[in-house]
Amino acid sequence: MYAKLTSVPGPVAAMRETEEARGDSPAGLGAAGDRIEIRGVNRIYQGNGREVHALSDINLHIRRGEFVTLFGPSGCGKSTLLRIIAGLDRQSSGEVRLFKQDPLDASRSKNIAWIPQSSSLLPWLTIRRNVELSARLNRRADRLRLTARKPERPMQVLRELGLGEFADKRPAQLSGGMRQRASIARGFVQGAPMMLMDEPFSALDELTRDALQLRLLDLWEKHRKTVIFVTHSAAEAVLLSDRVVVMTSRPGRIHSIIDIDLPRPRPAGIEDSPAFGELVRRVKATLRAGWEGA
Repeated sequence: MYAKLTSVPGPVAAMRETEEARGDSPAGLGAAGDRIEIRGVNRIYQGNGREVHALSDINLHIRRGEFVTLFGPSGCGKSTLLRIIAGLDRQSSGEVRLFKQDPLDASRSKNIAWIPQSSSLLPWLTIRRNVELSARLNRRADRLRLTARKPERPMQVLRELGLGEFADKRPAQLSGGMRQRASIARGFVQGAPMMLMDEPFSALDELTRDALQLRLLDLWEKHRKTVIFVTHSAAEAVLLSDRVVVMTSRPGRIHSIIDIDLPRPRPAGIEDSPAFGELVRRVKATLRAGWEGA
């Protein structure tokens, strides 16, 4: 049984206290080249003769190897922010640096793996070939000196995600959950240090979603990519994350950043613990406060 949350700092909080003593926190979270930096980001769209202010003054720093979730209902700018980090959209003002790189440069040099809501696998290739394609593209980037990372072994990652025996099947022969596992495998074998995941489990049934969350946790523990994850689920955010970034309604702002001071790796049954339930309630309450105060 897990102890109820108290004010005593756990390992995550203790690490942050050490950083504060070094002068790295709260804004810095480490050396500039070892983190993602988002400073004063705004995004304004022009549409139907009016301005739509999607994001307002976003400031966020993320450590290398950290798992951070952007949490909030539809329309708060989570996916817009993720697309800006990925280099798929550009901010109207402010700055984004990914380990000292511009997002567009990071994307070109295969430093970013993008995992969308749908698996987007090539239907004429087997699962193995879909995943290997990502690794081959990254090796080509190595030859161009765009990245020095080695891709993970495709079959190793497929086995870690429970897809080893399905490697020679085509996407149409697999369930939606299996296809999404293959999409995650493709992201991991790319060799990118950073993974951006835009509600990858949102279209799945509850049982499949629960199983994939655990698979993702296991894989992340082994490979320690920097992950920025988007979700509408408070429980999913708490289960997966080191920190949860709670956003307000449009224009999207960061209302609060909540430390998820639970043990790593997450022990079996942690979702039933008082500490887990209290964190889920806190995330939900923070979301309500953000929307009421917006």
